[in-house]
Formats: sequence, C-alpha cells, structure tokens
Amino acid sequence: MGTTSRTFPFFEEAGLSGFVARIDDTMMAADQQIAKDAEQLSVQLGELRARLFPPSSLKVMRSFTSGEAAKLIGVSDGYLRQLALSGDGPSPATDDRGRRSYTLADINALRSHLASQHEPGSTKARSYVRHRDPERGEHCQVIAVTNFKGGSGKTTTSTHLAQYLAIRGYRVLAVDLDPQASLSSLFGYQPELDLTGNDTIYGAIRYDAERVPLDQVIRKTYVDGLDLVPGNLELQEFEHTTPQYLASRPAGSDPQELFFARVQTALKSVEDNYDVVVLDCPPQLGYLTLGALCAASSVIVTVHPQMLDVASMSQFLFMTSDLLSVVREAGGTLNFDFLRYLVTRYEPQDGPQTQIAGFLRAQFGERVLTAPMVKSTAISDAGLTKQTLYEVGRENFTRATYDRAMESLTAVNSEIETLMLTAWGRVEAGK
Repeated sequence: MGTTSRTFPFFEEAGLSGFVARIDDTMMAADQQIAKDAEQLSVQLGELRARLFPPSSLKVMRSFTSGEAAKLIGVSDGYLRQLALSGDGPSPATDDRGRRSYTLADINALRSHLASQHEPGSTKARSYVRHRDPERGEHCQVIAVTNFKGGSGKTTTSTHLAQYLAIRGYRVLAVDLDPQASLSSLFGYQPELDLTGNDTIYGAIRYDAERVPLDQVIRKTYVDGLDLVPGNLELQEFEHTTPQYLASRPAGSDPQELFFARVQTALKSVEDNYDVVVLDCPPQLGYLTLGALCAASSVIVTVHPQMLDVASMSQFLFMTSDLLSVVREAGGTLNFDFLRYLVTRYEPQDGPQTQIAGFLRAQFGERVLTAPMVKSTAISDAGLTKQTLYEVGRENFTRATYDRAMESLTAVNSEIETLMLTAWGRVEAGK
C-alpha cells in the first residue's frame, strides 16, 4: 500500500507537463470514482422516482376540490354543483361520499364550455378563457428568470410561475436552459435516463445539419396546458460550439444565425401555440443566457437578500449591460415590457434581510416586486419528492405553514401576471 504518482499524456501534449496526479494504490482513479458515484446516484434516483410515483414512475397533477375549481374558474361552488348535476359540461369524478373533484383538464374544459356561451372575444368570454388574442396585439410573453448567482431561487421561481399560469388557464411553455436541468427534474425527468441527443433546446439552436424544429423537442407535461422543453448536459455544447461558429462564420451571413437570435427564432416558430414562455436560465452569463435575454419580452432577476448576493447581482448587471450593448450594436433588439427584481428566500423575521430588502427598494423603487418569495419549509418539503407546492395538497402540511407559503407564491405570481396583462393592454398601467 502507498501512494504512487501518475502523469497524463493529454496534459503533457497540452503543455502541462508538470501535472501529476497522486493516487492511493487502494483507490481507483479520480475519473473512475466520479463515474462510479454518478452511476450509483443515478440508479438510486431512478428507484426513488419509481417508489414516489407508482405504478408508471410518472408524475401526475393532483385533483382540485369543487371549491378550488369554482375559484379558479370564477364561478360559485353552487353554480358548479348545478352544472355537474345537470350534466351541462364535463362531469367531474366523485368519491364514495359524493364529493366532486376536478382535474385541471376538467377545469379547462369547463372554462371553454362557459366561454362558448358568450360572444367570442367579449370580456365575459375572456374571463373564462384567458388566452392571448394576437388580433388585439397581445404578443406571446417570454419571461426570462435569471441571475448568475447560484441558489437565488431561479428554478423554484420558474417552475411555480409556469404552473401558476397554467392553472390560471394560460397556455404555457417552460424551457429549461440550465445544463444541470433542475427544472426538468421538478417536472419528473431524470435527464441521464429520459433524455438523449437533441432532446433539449440545443437541438433547435445548434449550428450543424442535425438541427431540428423546436416543436419536435417540446413535450407535454402532467399539468394540462403546460408543455416543457427539458434540459440536460448537452446544453453546454452551445457554449463550446458558439465561439467556433463565430470564428468561422462567413462575412455577411444572416444575422438571424447569430447566437443571440437563435433562441428567439426557435421560440417564434411555436409561439402561436402559447400565451407565455418561461425561460429558466443557467447560473452563468454565457451564450445561452444572452440568447434568452434577447428572446425575452420581460425579465425577472431573482436576488437573495444577503449582502454578498446583492454585490454579486451588481456585477451581474454590469456584465449584462456591457454584453447586451454589444448585442444591440450587432443588430439585436432589446425591448422589455418589464424588468423586475424578485426578493427570494426571504425571512421576514431576519433583521439584516429586511434591511437589505429595503435597500433594494430604495435603489430600484417599483422595479422590485412588491411581494417577496418567502422562505418556507413547505416548499422545501415538497421539493424532497421533486414536487411543487401546487402539486401537493394542503392536507400534507401544517395548515399555517402551507397557507403562508401559498399566500407568498400567489402574491408573487399574480403580480407577475398583472404585469403581463398590463403589457397586453388588459390592465391599465399603475392599477
């Protein structure tokens, strides 16, 4: 037993002749150990998913009570009961006590049924079916959730926002731009098992002949009205191939082929099918993030109210400004309907956090969302089973804890929804 030295020809060829790895004779090489750990963890995660979501190992969206369904649709519970008893519209499931429950598909069918009883395009019809109307100039809202500081709550914000909007009746596309694929995991995917080549947005923005239309990449989810473009490690290829393409690109080539326009071009090919696109950006300011910002009509910057995070955000803003100015000079368009800062993982009883949140509001005014995303054990507990708070029922938590977390989520997401409706002209600015 002992320690041996080992050199690597690859590093010697690269001019790093001094690189020497010291490996214990009783241990396997570092790359082999990491590969073994990755395989072991992947198997365990797959088994965990099978136990959590039997029998198909696929996630499903919970059903809603009649009271919840009535509130979502915008009618009274009594009227909903009347519709069920008369058979007018979709029939809900009932349990052995006669209590009705509605899937989100049932709720959306009822929305369409009720809207059909009014003049198309009328205010009443639009109160049931909230889809955007292109003829009224309501463009597909592309919301990028970003910050290059890890742990700022981007994925939690993106997932809950996408699900909230789908539950509200909008047609939503969630796009995972992070190679770590946390958003995809929350939607029930295990990237190394469920995804192969060209299964991410990289397949629709790559530079070679293997590029495919984005609609071939989009997947339905268990949330009615919510589709997903999943992510995995192949997204990192865009960060490697873009510099190569820029170095070899012929002079005078189509500006739409430049890296900053590719995400936007891909999304435009499917925007007729959606009201909102939510982009979960990676925790770095690379080509994918810049492409997302150029595709976005609106931006949410998440920030944890700690001084180091605020200092990091300052650098993020400087770098973003510099890079986007280069993009603008190269012909990119940068017109956001709104740019907002969202305070995340906020603990109201924490004095320093309260001071920093106040500091941000003093600096940016209304550009800081009024509602913060409160740190909650309910959201963390739901995450243990790779679920969101919208997927698990109130009965699974202490009611006060659940209600506090849900109130925070609803406040944040409804504020973003109002900004979106304002951009569409359905809500007057400032109201």
